[in-house]
Amino acid sequence: MDKYLFAGLGGFIGTLCRFGVAGFMYKVFGDRFPYGTLAVNITGCFVIGILMTLFEDRFLIQPNLRIFLTVGILGGFTTFSTFSFETVELFKAGDFFLGSVNAVVSLFGCLAAAWVGTVLGKIL
Repeated sequence: MDKYLFAGLGGFIGTLCRFGVAGFMYKVFGDRFPYGTLAVNITGCFVIGILMTLFEDRFLIQPNLRIFLTVGILGGFTTFSTFSFETVELFKAGDFFLGSVNAVVSLFGCLAAAWVGTVLGKIL
């Protein structure tokens, strides 16, 4: 039962962070392109790359803390379901260019961010 509580509390925090970061990105860059979703997905992938590498290679942490940080906070923070919906909506609106850009940048940006995070996690 503790694991569910830690995941839920972390998810609450991650969701609030996602809402704040996405809102900030849309305020700064506008809403023609899903900048907020892209920013949280790339950031979340980067952070999980660092954390999981540190947890596996450097620091042993309590299982509940790991659940809180990764499943909870990062699970609530990243938004691949939103990414998918927004990309489909761009395609449905006939904006194949922006839909394709969003899909390609999200996929490769998040993969690159996770890889850089793992490299950085090994250095720390």
